[in-house]
Amino acid sequence: MKLPIFIVDAFTAKAFRGNPAAVCLLENKLDEDVHQKIAREMNLSETAFIRKLNPTDNFTQSSCFGLRWFTPASEVPLCGHATLASAAVLFYKIKNVNNTLTFVTLSGELKARRAEDGIILDLPLYPAHPQTAIGNTLVQDIRYSPDTRKLLVRLSDTYKRSFLENLKVNTQDLLQVENTGKVKGLILTLKGEPGGQTQTFDFYSRYFAPWVGVAEDPVTGSAHAVLSSYWSQQLGKKDMHAFQCSRRGGELEISLCPDGRVDIKGGTAIVLEGTLTA
Repeated sequence: MKLPIFIVDAFTAKAFRGNPAAVCLLENKLDEDVHQKIAREMNLSETAFIRKLNPTDNFTQSSCFGLRWFTPASEVPLCGHATLASAAVLFYKIKNVNNTLTFVTLSGELKARRAEDGIILDLPLYPAHPQTAIGNTLVQDIRYSPDTRKLLVRLSDTYKRSFLENLKVNTQDLLQVENTGKVKGLILTLKGEPGGQTQTFDFYSRYFAPWVGVAEDPVTGSAHAVLSSYWSQQLGKKDMHAFQCSRRGGELEISLCPDGRVDIKGGTAIVLEGTLTA
């Protein structure tokens, strides 16, 4: 069996930045265990599988597809950057004729639409609720999102971006501290700084998910489905510019929608195209 496969850097316009995802196009149904084997072989934070929903569908003309995401360790219910990568493959490589694509996923229907300078994802907006915790680092706020099982920790406003970028996080310790299954991802976030000599961002973040086999994810759309809700309330803004402070780094343009969802726009760079023999 030969499968078309691509690697796409998401939430960036430059190769080797942003967050890389593998994207497989499935003409036929895969055996269930093969998804995980391919994801483990690709060894990226996410591998996306786009499948036809009906035998008569095709990747160029159809506008609705099934979509699943796998880390090297497990399937996940939502992945923003691999959705962005999937849309990029269909729009730019397969030359899909539609302006909007719908993906049927474990998190419901997600949409991706063309924009002049990127692709806009329509994702669920997840609220996060106050929590209490104790730690050595100064913390301003702690919230928990039960829908996504992500813990959001806002660092003190006294810290600057460089503190978040240089903060050492032992992800193996996280697995020992939290082993109840309640938490599947840790978001560290910080309020943005005034512009000055650098580009202004409304907030910064880093994301860790060792519970699903990803120590640190470079740029995370699903985390921003939580961050968007939180920072919109904190800043009193519907439109925001965010930066994820991983080593690769990535930018996201965020707009909250009247229907209780969020549009997240990002660029993409397709860096590899090939055929997988499975």
